[in-house]
This record gives sequence, C-alpha cells and structure tokens, in this order.
Amino acid sequence: MRTPHVVVVMGVAGTGKTTIGPLLAARLGAPYAEGDDFHPPANIAKMSAGTPLDDDDRWPWLDAIGVWAHGRAGLGGVVSCSALKRSYRDRLRAAAPDVVFVHLAGDRTLIEDRMSHRQGHFMPTALLDSQFATLQPLDADEAGVAVDVSGTPEEITERAAQALGKLPDAG
Repeated sequence: MRTPHVVVVMGVAGTGKTTIGPLLAARLGAPYAEGDDFHPPANIAKMSAGTPLDDDDRWPWLDAIGVWAHGRAGLGGVVSCSALKRSYRDRLRAAAPDVVFVHLAGDRTLIEDRMSHRQGHFMPTALLDSQFATLQPLDADEAGVAVDVSGTPEEITERAAQALGKLPDAG
C-alpha cells in the first residue's frame, strides 16, 4: 500500500480552495484543514483592510501549515493554502517533503466574478491583481497538478482527483 499524500490546494483568492479542499478531502477519505485558519489575527486584519501581505507576514502562516502537513505525513490530508510563490511551496516542502500541490487555475474574469459573489470572506476583490502578480505557477520539478476551475465544484474536484491519481506514487 502506498503512502497517502498530503495535498495542498493552492491558487489565487477566489479559485475555490475553500470549496474544493473539503470536497477533495472527502473524495480521498482524508481530513481537511482550512489554510485561512492558520493566519494570525494581524494578517486577517491587514487583508481585511485591503493591504496585501508581505513575505514577513506569510512565513509564520506557512510554518503553521507546514507543521500540520508534517503531522499528517503518511496519513494523508488536504489543506488549502494560496502557496503563490515557489519560495512558499519550498517552505512547505521543507516542513513536509512529500506534499503535493493542486493548483486551481483559471481565467481572471471568472475568478473575479466568483469573488464578487462571496459573502463573509475577508479577502476583497481589490487584492486579486496583487495575487495574480505574485503567482508563480508550479514548475515541472514540483510534485503537483494544475486543474482548471471552470465548471461545478464537483467537476473541478473530479478533475483534481483524476490528476492526482496519475502522479507517481499517488496514494
């Protein structure tokens, strides 16, 4: 039996990480952790005010997610985390070397439309440009898959599960 992966569902705000993450976790029979829950209150206040986070803000958040992922090694799990830069993904891999990434990717217009219909989320649509400017898609040497976010949550989840199943040593 192969070791279950810890999957990081990544992408810019509005791609559906919080929707797809739990659906994918259920599909994989693994627990789900909401990446936003790992942010310290100062980060949430900053984003709520429309101020993008800088790397100094993100390191403790990424470290907390890394601790969770490390604790799930060999057990499997799914966590949402924007993981926009290679350096952020490297930091997560330093804590949990076997993590794999599902990059939820899509057209900016579609993502902005979805963000404009969200309620009760601290990330304003105004920060979407900074998210796209920061985004560094997965490199060929990174364990993971890119999944298009068009369609229903169930369709996106199915594409993600199928793509994960094709990775080497997929759990």
